[in-house]
Amino acid sequence: MSNRTSFLTRRELLRTGLVGFSSLSLAELLRIRAMAAAEKPAEKTAVILVWLRGGGSHLETFDPKPDAPADYRGPYGPIDTNVPGIRIGELLPKLSKLADKYALLRSVAHTGGGHPSGSLQILAGDPDPQDKIKPVFPDWMSVVSYLRRDPNRALPNYVAVNPVDNYDSFTIAGPTYVGPAYEPFKVTGDPNSPSFEIPNIGAGSDRQSSLSRRMRLKSSLDQLRRQVDASGIIQAADSFEAQALNLLTSPAARAAFDLSKEDDKLRDRYGRHQWGQQCLLARRLVEAGVDVVTTEFDGPLCGRVQNWDDHSVNQHVFDAYKFRSPTFDQSVSALIEDVYQRGLDKRVLVIVTGEFGRTPRISYVASSGGGVASGEAGVIQPGRDHWPRANSMLFAGGGIRTGQVIGATDARGEDPIERRVGPGDFLATIYRHLGIDYRRVAIPNFAGRPVPIVSEGEAIAELAGTKS
Repeated sequence: MSNRTSFLTRRELLRTGLVGFSSLSLAELLRIRAMAAAEKPAEKTAVILVWLRGGGSHLETFDPKPDAPADYRGPYGPIDTNVPGIRIGELLPKLSKLADKYALLRSVAHTGGGHPSGSLQILAGDPDPQDKIKPVFPDWMSVVSYLRRDPNRALPNYVAVNPVDNYDSFTIAGPTYVGPAYEPFKVTGDPNSPSFEIPNIGAGSDRQSSLSRRMRLKSSLDQLRRQVDASGIIQAADSFEAQALNLLTSPAARAAFDLSKEDDKLRDRYGRHQWGQQCLLARRLVEAGVDVVTTEFDGPLCGRVQNWDDHSVNQHVFDAYKFRSPTFDQSVSALIEDVYQRGLDKRVLVIVTGEFGRTPRISYVASSGGGVASGEAGVIQPGRDHWPRANSMLFAGGGIRTGQVIGATDARGEDPIERRVGPGDFLATIYRHLGIDYRRVAIPNFAGRPVPIVSEGEAIAELAGTKS
């Protein structure tokens, strides 16, 4: 793809300036050109990402290895699903009854062995195996927010329910050069708590009129500065304030975030806990028109270290799975079931993954401290470490072909032996579902150079299905 086919040259910039576009900045013209390269989806497609911060074990979930040596396989065996030939970990009985509604990808591999690098590879396609403090490339969620931007929306097009954004002091996701205007609308706190509320949703008329006056004043003051602003700060401020006003004044926005409107039996089905209610809120949001919802599974429901990073120094890996799996199983199975029951399965794609899998060989190290799913300090306990060489992902809905397993790892779960899939293929699959031409669309970076949204990779052909 040449720069000329997708972006304005200096000569074109001068020519467009002569016919009335001289008031636009180069950055704005480039954004317009990038937008023009995006295919408009035939329907209102959306994605829900359930993110397992820290990296879940493929062996205890979707790729069990019951015939592996004892120092690999762990204490839990596989169970049959409702699709003959597909077996998953025994700790997921609810998901075992829904295998006809999802596909398992068992052959994901990359080179990012640390939490930051692994996350940046999966979420942004960054090929660098080294950890970095903050991302260089925008995550796919921000890219979608940018390509589908509309300041007149009643709801944001990207909402993060318990955001996927940081791992300790590392930033693992962000908009980088697409600009801060395309960060998510962040929902924090526990949706299961009686005191849970979304700030700035449906506020009183006094606040609405005050914000409206501020926006009108700011618009008049910034008219000239906006034309020469190269940092994106003014644009971001405009976007945030427009979004705030829409949220304040929109009954649809207020309703979308209101879990009390759901039937108590359905809330019980999801589970009266944080993960379950996060998933229910995610479903409500995509049904109301949000394009991308991410929700991170972490916190006390994971065990002592509050994530999926099950090194033996952190916690007893098998006790941790026994503790967290019922909650995980209930939340994800309810989400999948609900998406299908409400007729959202053609347009809403649900994805469950973390940044990598875990080491097939079990390690034994002394615990650094006692707690839920962990022995007291000094107690030797089993764990699994980082393993980017193999991971499993679950895909449901999205009009894909379900009831199948794609790819395979070897007898110990160490490496793909069939249909290896990389981060670029994963990202291309998401963009294909959203109707975005990942082969053609590029976005200018801070230097103005067009960067493809997928530099290497193809959408996973086996997941293609009919959305009719």
